[in-house]
Amino acid sequence: MSPSPFVTRFAPSPTGYLHRGHAYSALTAFKAARDAGGRFLLRIEDIDTQRCRPDFEAAIYEDLAWLDLRWETPVRRQSEHFDDYRHALSRLEEQGVIYRCFKTRAQVLDEIGRAPHGAMSAYRGAPLAPSEEARLITEGLPYAWRLSLAEAERRLGGFSRLTFHDDDAGLVVARPELAGDVILARKDVGVAYHLAVVVDDALQGVSHVIRGADLLEATHIQRLLQALLGLPTPAYRHHPLLLGPEGKRFAKRDRAETLRDLRARGVRREALLAELM
Repeated sequence: MSPSPFVTRFAPSPTGYLHRGHAYSALTAFKAARDAGGRFLLRIEDIDTQRCRPDFEAAIYEDLAWLDLRWETPVRRQSEHFDDYRHALSRLEEQGVIYRCFKTRAQVLDEIGRAPHGAMSAYRGAPLAPSEEARLITEGLPYAWRLSLAEAERRLGGFSRLTFHDDDAGLVVARPELAGDVILARKDVGVAYHLAVVVDDALQGVSHVIRGADLLEATHIQRLLQALLGLPTPAYRHHPLLLGPEGKRFAKRDRAETLRDLRARGVRREALLAELM
């Protein structure tokens, strides 16, 4: 019997300790792979070298093992694969669908704010004249590589044929225009989230992306990148977010109680699993 084509993953960033929300997402993906007789992968998304820390990464393995999850090795660590992302970025540059943007975050937000009401909810820019771009590069100004939605739409003949399957919503027509000209890389960082994710999922043969509903919007722009790069499109499941007592999602920035905290105060794994699943 041939192996199941079902491959999914849990892909945390080691910028803090895991909490209940992470546990719920990891368990959901792991259970889906187990029920399908498929494969469960762990991927460490550590492209943010300023915020990612080895102790947080070590804690991820410890926490997931405590949850009794098992994953394939070796684990893919994004920081070890920047060449893969640079290659994908070069392909997009050759297609003419990315451009250097020298505007700061504050300038971009100001431009959006000054647009007529409703005219620009997400940033849409354009490449500079070659002479101006060369001058700014010579001056050493920082820049970001942005995806040009206008050029991408022109290249694909529109976005109406861009679709993906969501387990809850069925066939969804992607609307990447809602995200604007997203950043795909920066001068000082070889890749940004959207590009790294689609490259990794393709290289790892991920057939099913199971993640929180907060990432549904990201799927639209990632579907566009898959089309431009000729990559396969996984099936998607965007599970509901786990909410705390006050109805707020668990989040690192809100200092949600971590799995390490739970263990420290004597919470047993069986009790947590009963609570989550």
